[in-house]
Amino acid sequence: QGQLVESGGGLVQAGGSLSLSCAVVGQTFSTYTLGWLRQAPGKEREAVATISWSGDSTDYADSVKGRFTISRDNAVNTIYLQMNSLKPEDTAVYYCAAYCTSDYACYWGQGTQVTVSS
Repeated sequence: QGQLVESGGGLVQAGGSLSLSCAVVGQTFSTYTLGWLRQAPGKEREAVATISWSGDSTDYADSVKGRFTISRDNAVNTIYLQMNSLKPEDTAVYYCAAYCTSDYACYWGQGTQVTVSS
């Protein structure tokens, strides 16, 4: 059974940057689409970005396009989310996930908190 372990969250001022990492431990997800989702207090969980198993195809929520970049390194079983120009509305718990189908995330990490102060 594999695990997805996020790291890199924290507190940053608006306009700043953070980088998240997600290490896959115990099971390879090299053929899975992987992605990042987030959930803010009182709001539904939303998909932020996904990346295909090859890394050739990425997709982003409109709210983060041009600011966030997702990438993956299958050699070290890790995906990344580079977040630039952060806004207070980006504040949320960010989850790494592996997708069993195009719209179903079936494996989840424990989440990492990102807080953007105004």
